[in-house]
Amino acid sequence: MFEQTRRKIVFTVVFSLLALMTVTLTTIYLSSRAAAARENREMLHTFAERFSPYAPPALPDGESGAGEKPAAFPAEKDELRDMRRGRPEKFEPAFRLSTFYAVAYDKDGEVLTVETGNNGVQSEETLTETAAGILKTGQTEGKVGSMTYLVDAREDYTLVAMIDGTVSDRYQSRLFWQMIWIGAASTVILFAISVVIARRIVRPLEENDKRQKRFVSDAGHELKTPIAVISANSDLLRREWGDSEWLGNIDYENRRMQDLVGQLLALSRAEGGTAVKETLDFSKLTLGEVFPFETLAFERGVTITSDIDAGLYVSGDKNRLCQLVSILLDNALSHGNGKEILVSLKRQRHFAVLTVENDAEELGAEQLSHLFDRFYRTDAARSGEDGHYGLGLSIAQAVTKAHGGKIRAAYLSGRAVFTVSLPLKKN
Repeated sequence: MFEQTRRKIVFTVVFSLLALMTVTLTTIYLSSRAAAARENREMLHTFAERFSPYAPPALPDGESGAGEKPAAFPAEKDELRDMRRGRPEKFEPAFRLSTFYAVAYDKDGEVLTVETGNNGVQSEETLTETAAGILKTGQTEGKVGSMTYLVDAREDYTLVAMIDGTVSDRYQSRLFWQMIWIGAASTVILFAISVVIARRIVRPLEENDKRQKRFVSDAGHELKTPIAVISANSDLLRREWGDSEWLGNIDYENRRMQDLVGQLLALSRAEGGTAVKETLDFSKLTLGEVFPFETLAFERGVTITSDIDAGLYVSGDKNRLCQLVSILLDNALSHGNGKEILVSLKRQRHFAVLTVENDAEELGAEQLSHLFDRFYRTDAARSGEDGHYGLGLSIAQAVTKAHGGKIRAAYLSGRAVFTVSLPLKKN
């Protein structure tokens, strides 16, 4: 039980923190990628606005632009000194460090000029082919490979401007893998931390549970002695003074106490004992427990109908599994209000599934959730006169868990249905 609790705590902590970290890192990565794309588009628009396919006029102050390739230039002459090939020297460093390309076409579709950029690595032929492909798509903005492009149709020419995003893409790719490695390392660290936290959280509960089980076991063994003494003294008094109403009451309550102590010890053994397991024919074992109950059922006018598949083997303790089947049959016989009890044992994938069902009074969701609690009885008026103290189903649950199985209760169409699933023994 506590091992499952530890696992749930570890899973909850790791999953919660991992989900938070994933959302955070993904947000950072997508925001960074979107910001880079937005900045590239803004710089590309600025470049396109300032670009001209025609040769710039003479530079002021006697500077000559002769021999320069036709390139972009600003409309304002006082900025001309700060501009070369569409790059404003007063613009932010990101603009100056970026590589821009441009291909301009006249109205007849002929190439007017090709701008290869100051640090460009693309040839004019490659840029011309890329620009032609962009024009065929009919889109005005987009991305081809590492190139972000912009198509600007002007009065006398069409401009295809591009910015090389190779460096930005590499940065984003590096950022992505860094986040993957950081996430993986963080997951391992979180897992280790969560294991330590889970152990510290569960340890006091586990120790408290062990103390409770030890107390029940010790108290049960200690009570066996006074019960035996009371029984012996009652027999001596009966021999000395004869039978009486008072001695009868003493014997009755003593037997009740003896039964209760026996069940408490059985529960303690089922929850904390280490039984030796062996390969058992669960089909034969179930049939062996059904036969004695058929006689008891017949005396009460109840029929037990069984449908048991042969050859279903499990690994377990024979005495405890017999006790498990016996508890379910006794529960159906004692608390049912019909004339038939159905017992079935079937193979379902890798499990042997035992089902015991009988007609019963309606069981609500609240009752079903407490059926396996210690000392719980659906009829609060009962006080153990019938030998039932609300421990049987708790013992059945403990035995089932000790064998790696699951037990559940349901109320379907006026019938109480108890189902036990035990893992089949691998041959």
